[in-house]
Amino acid sequence: MPGGRLTEEDRRRIAAGLAEGLGYTEIGRRLERPASTVMREVTRNGGPEGYRADRAHEATRHRARRRKQPQPPAPPVLDSGHGRDPRALQEFTESFTDLLAQQGLPRMAARVLACLCVTDSGALTAADLVERLRVSPASVSHAVAFLEQQGLLERDRAAGARRERYVVDEDVWLRSIQAALEMNDALLAASQRATGVLGAGTPAGARFESCATFLVLVSESLRGAMEQWRQSQAARG
Repeated sequence: MPGGRLTEEDRRRIAAGLAEGLGYTEIGRRLERPASTVMREVTRNGGPEGYRADRAHEATRHRARRRKQPQPPAPPVLDSGHGRDPRALQEFTESFTDLLAQQGLPRMAARVLACLCVTDSGALTAADLVERLRVSPASVSHAVAFLEQQGLLERDRAAGARRERYVVDEDVWLRSIQAALEMNDALLAASQRATGVLGAGTPAGARFESCATFLVLVSESLRGAMEQWRQSQAARG
């Protein structure tokens, strides 16, 4: 049902559309769904190259079952000695996790990213994350792999250390905006093509032309903001 949860048949049609080389917008049109819904579905289930309908459907059922089960209370975020209120910090971490999940991140990936963001070092090992989030190493591994694929964290190893660390830096949102810019550019190209196919003098063509004009402004604004950020960082450096 359009607007409801994706069905197993919907996911088969998404997989078929990806196999045909279709974009999210076209797949969404065929399903009568927003392109953003298709993009989130594919992104959280292996990406365009790894998406499989049966695995995606089973993963969704598994997440639904887990949400119905009572979850243990999250451990308090440890105060780093800066005089912070641990309860206030914990409440912020939980609300920030909810916000990230609302933006389309899988819940566990959102928890890992939020946990990293509130640390002063911006770096934690897998063991640190397992201890703080009270989850299995496998859950952390899957979440980290997803976040790394999205450019939202990096891996490194401190000098002389045996354990690998997962790191977020001040460019984490810059990389996120870059991904949004690429999606916007794809929509812009599709709108410009639609204007030519439909004819700018027709109602549908005029509508696409108007959308393309707006998307150009969005792309220019995003690129301008990113360039200003890079210049400010270079000046600071």
